[in-house]
Amino acid sequence: MRHLKKGKKFNRLRGPRISFMRNLANDLIRSGKVETTETRAKEMRPQVEKLVTIAKRQDLAARRLVMKRAHNKKIVEKLMTDLGPRYADRKGGYLRIVKLAASRKRDGARMARIEFV
Repeated sequence: MRHLKKGKKFNRLRGPRISFMRNLANDLIRSGKVETTETRAKEMRPQVEKLVTIAKRQDLAARRLVMKRAHNKKIVEKLMTDLGPRYADRKGGYLRIVKLAASRKRDGARMARIEFV
């Protein structure tokens, strides 16, 4: 039973699933928007919003926490220099999920675009 288990498994083991979500989040931070399935977008939103919230603090401890979760120096720089100050006065809700009309051709999965507000 999956009582008190949150998050989707995406048919992956724990390590590949964490790496998969980290890579999706890094792509979103790098480019500003990503087209993916709705479930992936919904699963990714809390992780990226927590990274932006940490980056708003603008101190060494925050930089180290972001580096621990993102594993990429360029992503950390973008979070600390661009996104953190940009959302400094905003309480939350940094991302928007737009559901797209088209579905994925091979399996019919509903697509969505996740982007920064």
